[in-house]
Amino acid sequence: MRKVTCGRLFLITFVIAALSSLSQAAPPQFHLEKIATGLERPLFVTHDNTPRLFIVEQPGRIRVMRDRQLLETPYLDIVNQVESHGECGLLSVAFHPNFAKNGLLYVDYTTKHPNLHTVISEFRADPKSDTVDPKTERILLTIDQPYPNHNGGQIVFGPDKMLYIGMGDGGAGGDPGNRAQNPKELLGKILRIDVNQRTPYGIPKDNPFVKDPNFRPEIWALGMRNPWRFSFDRKTGIGYIGDVGQNIWEEIDILKRGGNYGWRLREGFHDFKSDGTIHAGLIDPIKEYNHTVGLSVTGGYVYRGKAIPDLVGWYVYADYAKGQLWGVKYDGKQITDETQFMTMKGQPAGFGEDVAGELYVCDHGHGTVLKIVPGESPKPEARNPNQ
Repeated sequence: MRKVTCGRLFLITFVIAALSSLSQAAPPQFHLEKIATGLERPLFVTHDNTPRLFIVEQPGRIRVMRDRQLLETPYLDIVNQVESHGECGLLSVAFHPNFAKNGLLYVDYTTKHPNLHTVISEFRADPKSDTVDPKTERILLTIDQPYPNHNGGQIVFGPDKMLYIGMGDGGAGGDPGNRAQNPKELLGKILRIDVNQRTPYGIPKDNPFVKDPNFRPEIWALGMRNPWRFSFDRKTGIGYIGDVGQNIWEEIDILKRGGNYGWRLREGFHDFKSDGTIHAGLIDPIKEYNHTVGLSVTGGYVYRGKAIPDLVGWYVYADYAKGQLWGVKYDGKQITDETQFMTMKGQPAGFGEDVAGELYVCDHGHGTVLKIVPGESPKPEARNPNQ
């Protein structure tokens, strides 16, 4: 047996201690600071490449914040044309990458005029104004909705300046029309269009199925159940999707050109409703959790702000039903770290990012927007029994 010298023993002990400290490293610390109250079912927060914040209210309004003040007059009010019961409503807004010059912004909403359908519309505004004239609306795309749930609703400009649109499978349960796997349907897909080709929109030449007559050319990816919230990492360009599950599994996916994410054949990593054939190339999620942990995933953002250095590179997401906030670190191939950050008292229906990369959470039930800020949550002050 080889003798271990004192020096070598010290080195081994030091390495073991160092590895142990790395494995037990505390997760990034932050808490939620309330910045806006009195909102009606807030769903989403974004910016127009200025310090202004824009908050989407489900009934059909967009509110604007300047210098942490919520302005009383809505930025846009289309309540009269929006169907907002259940999962329907005004669901998202995206400002054109060249908004400062062209004043164009885009919204996703559901309406019942005359039947229930999703509308993707363009509005035009003075880029410096705090209001938009609803009469400037130009409808780009309408998609019939057979049921009132699973509308998707997120729209976002990608790093390539194309507009990406998240569409759910059309609703009910179990995708009864198998729409997510139907290449002739826009439901159950991530779509990609070019809003700069105005007739009423263009199909990007590099869309994956543009030359396949069996597919709608707008389709970028398919096999989604309800991609309620998705985003692009502003540093890497990687797209993260929170796809809401059916009976057991919630999932986080990475957006890939031409990808098929398996619904309704699969839910997460698991078989759901097989059609008896083998489907090669279905894309697995990078993360799933079951309904003992949470019931409805809310996709978030990769943090790229400066206020919380330890949080940089973490993808922050949540569960709407349980109020839990988690984080994962993804290196482009696999998850390298993950943690549960906190459980909030509320319903995190959506996240948001400001121009500086700081993150926000929409509490749907309480009508508030909260900012993710450094440090642990403040402890409640002890009550003086003599008072």
